[in-house]
Amino acid sequence: MMTRGKTKTREGVVVSNAMDKTVVVTVSRLVKHPRYKKYVKRRKRFKAHDEQNECRVGDRVTIAETKPISKDKRWRIQKIVEKAV
Repeated sequence: MMTRGKTKTREGVVVSNAMDKTVVVTVSRLVKHPRYKKYVKRRKRFKAHDEQNECRVGDRVTIAETKPISKDKRWRIQKIVEKAV
């Protein structure tokens, strides 16, 4: 029987929820600079599917990779880790 591989998951902050059933999540990570050995913050924005429109700006969420839902959406909201104040 064929088994699927583990899905990629990322944790980030919702920066926009203006679209219907879609949120924009910013994921930050620290990377060591190859020459200067200083840690640099890198950010990437993902469009994620939010079926119930329950995410708000500032929420910390976990997103999981999924099959393409639209032209830009390849991630879905797995769970809301922390609600915004």
